[in-house]
Amino acid sequence: MISKKAKYAIKALKVLTEEFGKGPVLISYISAKENIPKKFLEAILLELRNHGILQSQKGKGGGYLLRVDPARVNLAQVLRVIDGPIAPTPCVSFNFYVKCDDCNDEVTCALKPIMERVRDANLGVYENTTLLTFQNLDSIETKEIAIGANAPELTESSADRLLA
Repeated sequence: MISKKAKYAIKALKVLTEEFGKGPVLISYISAKENIPKKFLEAILLELRNHGILQSQKGKGGGYLLRVDPARVNLAQVLRVIDGPIAPTPCVSFNFYVKCDDCNDEVTCALKPIMERVRDANLGVYENTTLLTFQNLDSIETKEIAIGANAPELTESSADRLLA
């Protein structure tokens, strides 16, 4: 699950993408438009600036703007800056690997291959979603998956697809 801080960062970047090429955007404008607490937003924007995603300008006409083209910034980059690891467990993280303290043997761990698939599925979405996606939200394809008591019984072929 992404943090509220990451959600705010993405919302702020959406505004900055909409304003890309028009000059700096005031923090107060972003805060009001996306209903983000101003002090919290200041810290988020500073962090994004320190990681090279944004740049800031001081003085009259100042504010924040994207440092790079929005087509070159994906959600994986943003989430790593704000939340750190994307992987669901530390032992499958590409950038923040740590051996799980409760695991005796990673090679025979039953959970690790599943967590690798979860990581890869998430990364597939995050890495292929750039800031430009926010300008074209109608093009995003979503799929509903039935879960729980109302879900249809798994057939052998659907179970095979889940394992593939």
